[in-house]
Parts: sequence; structure tokens; C-alpha cells
Amino acid sequence: MNAFTRLEIHHGLLLDLVSVQIWGWVENTLSLPVDATCYGMVTAGQTQLRDPGAGSYEVGYGMFFVLPDGGWVEGGCGLIIALAGYRGLRQIGGPLEATGRLRYIDGCSDTLLVCPPRWGEPCLNHLHIPPHTDQTPHTHPSVRIGVIMGGTGECRTPGGAYPLQPGIGWYIPTGCQHSFFTQDESLDVVAWHPDSDFGPRDDDHPMINRTVIE
Repeated sequence: MNAFTRLEIHHGLLLDLVSVQIWGWVENTLSLPVDATCYGMVTAGQTQLRDPGAGSYEVGYGMFFVLPDGGWVEGGCGLIIALAGYRGLRQIGGPLEATGRLRYIDGCSDTLLVCPPRWGEPCLNHLHIPPHTDQTPHTHPSVRIGVIMGGTGECRTPGGAYPLQPGIGWYIPTGCQHSFFTQDESLDVVAWHPDSDFGPRDDDHPMINRTVIE
């Protein structure tokens, strides 16, 4: 996969990238792999989330979760990103806010929804692209995977323009030049990064930094 890939969500495996798999669920029960950390986003309806380590939860549209020990989802629909061989921190969050809390390029904004537990580990972001945005073409040093949560627009690449609307998943390979474009509507994107150049370290985190030894 060397180009932008648009993913129509259906029930089952959408894309297999070896260490990363992308799954969709639509109403029916989807069992999640036990040897991976699963990042999930609910794109419509109400979903029953079963976490074998913490119980059952109702999660609705615009909410997200991280499951490190398998489990299952049922009802509603959404997208799962499963990273093999990694243990994330279990959590549930959302729904998404109207805009991001951090500044991003070309007037866009971003919220770090799931922070990397340690420097370099995966993270999940909410990217808000306002109406009438013609984003500067850019690349990333690792893959990007995500789903459109609201609004309409396009992802433009040297190979063509791809229309985007709610419930569409996508995969952008490493180094693929792309940009987002909107007209009269904003576009809300949830994007997963497999790595980061940000996060706490053993010698640099809030607990140790705010510990004063006289």
C-alpha cells in the first residue's frame, strides 16, 4: 500500500498491514484480538463495549476507547486499529469537542485524545479542519490511520483527490504527500499515529519533575 487508501467501513477486517490491522464493526458482535492493543472510534449509534479487565460500558457516537486485552464490541458501528505486540493504557473518552485545543497548520486545530504513555509510543488525535481550508501539502514520517467523524471534504494527493464524509476510514502510508480540503463545511478527523516524538520519560514526567528533595 503506497498510496492513500479510502476505507468503506463494513463488518470485519478492512486492511491488514501485518503489525497493524484495521477492523470495522456494523451492529453485529466483533471480537477483538487478545495479542494487540485496540484503539476504537464509534462513528454511529450506541455500542456495547466489553473489556475483560474492567467490565461492560455503553459508548456512543464520537467516543473512543483503548483496550489492551481483547474484548468485543456490539451495536452501532465504528473503526478499530489493532497494534500487535504493544500494551496500551485502557481508557474511554469523548465525545469529541467542537474544535481542537492545540494549534495546527493552516488554521486547523488538534486535541491529543490519547497521550503516549511513554515517549515514542502511539497516540490518538482529533483534527478539526475549518470550512474553506486548502491545507498545505505535507508528509509524515510514519503511517496515519483514522476515520472521518463529521463534515465533508477531500484528501488531495499527487495520485488524485478522495472525497470524505462521516464514517469513512482511511490509511496514509509513510511519506505519502497529502492535504485536506474543505468548502462550506468543516471536517473532523480522528487520526492514529503509531509513534510520537513526545511523551513522558523516566527522568522527565510530572511526578518526578514536581518532587522537591531538600
